[in-house]
Formats: sequence, structure tokens, C-alpha cells
Amino acid sequence: MTHNMTFKIRDGSNGDVACDSYNQIKEDVDMVRKLRVQFYRFSIAWTRILPNGFPNKINKAGVRYYNRLINRLLKKGITPIATIYHWDLPQALQDLGGWANPLVQYWFEGYAKVLFENFGDRIKMWVTVNEPQQICSFTYSTGVYAPGIVSDGIGTYICYHNLLKAHARVYHLYNSTFRQSQKGQIGINTEVTWFEPATNSTADKAAAERRWEFECGIIAHPIFSADGDYPNLVKQIVAKRSKEEGFPESRLPRLTAEEIGFIKGTSDFFGLNHYATLKVKPSKPLKGTSEFNDVGVKIVKEYEWR
Repeated sequence: MTHNMTFKIRDGSNGDVACDSYNQIKEDVDMVRKLRVQFYRFSIAWTRILPNGFPNKINKAGVRYYNRLINRLLKKGITPIATIYHWDLPQALQDLGGWANPLVQYWFEGYAKVLFENFGDRIKMWVTVNEPQQICSFTYSTGVYAPGIVSDGIGTYICYHNLLKAHARVYHLYNSTFRQSQKGQIGINTEVTWFEPATNSTADKAAAERRWEFECGIIAHPIFSADGDYPNLVKQIVAKRSKEEGFPESRLPRLTAEEIGFIKGTSDFFGLNHYATLKVKPSKPLKGTSEFNDVGVKIVKEYEWR
């Protein structure tokens, strides 16, 4: 994406080399050790392990790199935590639809199996997906992140739907095939911004609740709640607006009873990345279909208030 859409990054740079951790394992781990860090979470690149996306061609050099990293961390007394997916889908899979293709759950399962087989003897804590909200909203609602496809309020929810099932499928794979021998944990990591009402008005309080449910609940509720499924508020809002916009059914795909049961409880821990707390209030709807219109919330005093 950064090669074909150089305007996406201000100075036209890309992530081909970045900080060059690939060639700096010893130095990087030594610095982590000097900080007296006990745990180190890193992501494994799907693109580096399976360049074409599928397990029929495993990149041995990629496997060697992560083995060296894991072994170095353990040698220094640092517990490695591995994230299976942190926004680097192989281009071959994106060409087939990426996270908008329902088959992605099986592609993700095949990739995860390769990781469990190669690294699971030493990795005791796995994160399936880092920040699903960024993958779905910032990809399909805004087009900011790769692959830069804008399908606001449609692709957004299809992505969430497929991602939840992919996460659950990998959890069940680990549970049924690897947990007994490897004795690890597996869960998901969410991006959580806390939203405060701009005032004590009923409207602002309702806005904060809506934003929370669309930000966190859409992922957390299907996995961690007693009942499973998407939050009722999210389902009701998207269904109502979809009908008003002329859609024959809700733009938020329905989870079947079987899928609800399949997803519910599929995490051994609640991973949380918290960056900020923001004040919100209701927004005026814009023309067209969008996640923004579904939520109906805008941020106020984003930089001034702390």
C-alpha cells in the first residue's frame, strides 16, 4: 500500500525496513533486558511466515527469525507474548477479499496452526488479533489503513463479523489440539478508548454509551458477555438505519445461534490497549451510509481536555 499510495505517509516513506528489528535481535533484546522488562509482546507477520497466505509454502527464514527472537528472550529471562495478527495480511489474500471474505476465518486458522506447531512449545500466551477496531473501522470506514478500501458502514461490519469468527476458530483450534501439550493461554487484544459525556445531559450520556458499544462492545460483547452476540444497542441502531436507507436487511450481519455459541467465551484473558479518554456528544447525521452516522457521536475538546 505504501508503495502504490505514497501519499498515505507524509514523507513518502514505507515500512520495508523500519527500525530493522529483523537484523537487530541481539541489540533489541539486550535493551529490553536493561529496562528490566519481564514480558515482551511482539507480533508475528503473516506475510513473513506465509508469503502467499497459505500453509503450502512456509518461509523457513521467517520461522528462523522468530525462533531466534523467542530463544533470545527466554535466555534473558523475558517471557515472550506473541500476537498472531497485527494488520499485515498477505497481498494474495487481500486480492481474494481479505477480511471481507468469509473464508478468511479458515485462512487465519491455517496460519495460526503453523505458528502453534513451530513456536507453541515456548510461547505460553497468544493474542489472536491486535485491535480489531483499527482493522475494521480504520480500514473500511475511513480507508486510512491498508488496503485503503472505503466501504463505510458495510465493509466495516462484514469485517467485524468475519474477524470474530476467525478469532474463535483459532481459539478452538488451540483448545482442542495444542492446549493440553503446550499449556498456554490465548485471547484477543482490544483498543479501548473511554468516552465521557461532554455534559451531564441525558443526550450526552446516551452518546457516550453508544460510542462505547460501537467501539468496544461490538468485539467484547460477543466474546465476553454471558449471552454472547453483538450488543443489543448496536443491532437495533444499525437495523433501524439500514431500513431507513432502503437496505432489505441490516448492514450488520446476523450471528446465528450456532455462531453465537461458537464465539462466546473464546478468550482466556481480556487484552486491553488504552490510549485516551475523550468527551463526546451527539452529532448531526451526514448524508449517506456510514459508521459515523450509525454511532451518531462526535468528539469534543479532543486535545484541550484531559
